[in-house]
Amino acid sequence: MTSLASIPQEVLELIAFFAATDGFLGPPSGVIGLLGADRRTHTALSMPSNPYLWSRIFAHKFDTSSALQRLTDRSICPTEMCEEFRKRCIWLKHIRRRTDSLATSYTLSPTHRLNLQTVLWMAYLMMLENEGKNVRQLREYAGFDVWLKDFLFHPSGASLAAWSVRIDLWPPNDERTALALWLFWYMLQPDDYMSDDDTAFREASGILKLFGLGAHQYALCTPPWSEFAPPSRARGASAVKHFGVQLKIAPPAPAPPAILAYLTLANKLSVSLAPGATSAEWEGEWMRGLHLANTSKPLGAVYSGAFIPGSLEGVWEGLFTYTEFTAYAALLSGAPPTVLQRSLVAHHPHLWKLREHHLYASGEVDGQDVRPIAPGNALRGYIPHGCQWIETSEGLTLKEAGRAEPLLYRSWSTVQKDEKPPGKLLDVFITGEGHSAWGQFNLAGRVRPCDGFISLSKEYVDGDRGQWLYRGYMIGNAEGNLSGRWRDTLSPPDVLGYEGCFVMSRRK
Repeated sequence: MTSLASIPQEVLELIAFFAATDGFLGPPSGVIGLLGADRRTHTALSMPSNPYLWSRIFAHKFDTSSALQRLTDRSICPTEMCEEFRKRCIWLKHIRRRTDSLATSYTLSPTHRLNLQTVLWMAYLMMLENEGKNVRQLREYAGFDVWLKDFLFHPSGASLAAWSVRIDLWPPNDERTALALWLFWYMLQPDDYMSDDDTAFREASGILKLFGLGAHQYALCTPPWSEFAPPSRARGASAVKHFGVQLKIAPPAPAPPAILAYLTLANKLSVSLAPGATSAEWEGEWMRGLHLANTSKPLGAVYSGAFIPGSLEGVWEGLFTYTEFTAYAALLSGAPPTVLQRSLVAHHPHLWKLREHHLYASGEVDGQDVRPIAPGNALRGYIPHGCQWIETSEGLTLKEAGRAEPLLYRSWSTVQKDEKPPGKLLDVFITGEGHSAWGQFNLAGRVRPCDGFISLSKEYVDGDRGQWLYRGYMIGNAEGNLSGRWRDTLSPPDVLGYEGCFVMSRRK
């Protein structure tokens, strides 16, 4: 038998690589025997002494391309990739053992809270970077989808959601639950909840209904929806170590994924965005989290990258829901969550046709020669009072009250014809029309620069149905869905109004 001591270093590294990657799922257990063969071999192959080898093994088992592209402040070295590899192996085994998904009391210990925060942020960032490998490690090796079900819906789940409802309290509105709801949507497979035994369906839909429809408890966005150019950032950004980089990132709002998941399950919808979609679909979520936490730049003045130009253009179909008014009024007066769980939720299909119109900087110095229309009425999709427009195939000519010259917002179809990038994006104005069982309507509104939050005024053509406000996010990109809430426009923006939910998917 050939002694390991006589094998050249580069050959030994090849043996170690193939032993470590022989099985794709989970930690590289196939290389453990080789590492323990003798001191010389261990010194040659161990992670501290050979980070380059282990960074290659890491890249075989996990997706790395989007992380390397997004973390551009500095290059990620092999040592930092090894640190991330070690962290994932430890916490994936933690998840596989179902550790921390359940709670033994209503008050979680500091260690339990910290473990949950670590697990959920790790999994969330893995899904934002997923190209196929990350989701397999989470689902097939760690069983993270089962861990999430226990965390969110089990009577003793560590989200404390079901626990809270049992004692007539609303589930906690915290970072851990928000991350878990987004991860649940990313990994959702509706067929798992459509068996003859409907226990899993009832547990999941009962909790999701609270987060999705409980508009008076769970935010659709941060900063507040009523501010087009928020003066300051919301508090609560998290410090997360990712590939050796200390990220400052804002946790996502809980409502958008809860609405998508609840309406998908409750109405057996065929959603357009398949679970496990690649990282390009989640670029907006990544940019939103970073921008909302970045205190070095003005919050409301610049487009953050959270909205992908062209992503709203086209024909959309979906549904909107409403709860009986007396039940909703009781919720606003302090009724417990069981009132919402027991209330009937009606829904109607609707269809939209949307067009994007963009204003770009025309000068070389940050577009100082071009000024968008002012932040407008929050109840009218951020459109200023008295603003008028004429739409042509070239775009929108907008005339703002008190402004001498009109502005041309170019249509997305004309922007696409440009041979070179049109310049810095300053504003996005949306127009469209649609219909439902209640009649035909027109849509108009804007996209908030800081986080890609979409707000559309809906006005029925015949006038009998009044005006309504539809607000939400594009969840995903080319294959994404619109998820949000509508509300009445008679209640002032700073007062809780009558609200319902809506979801839209691209018409095939």
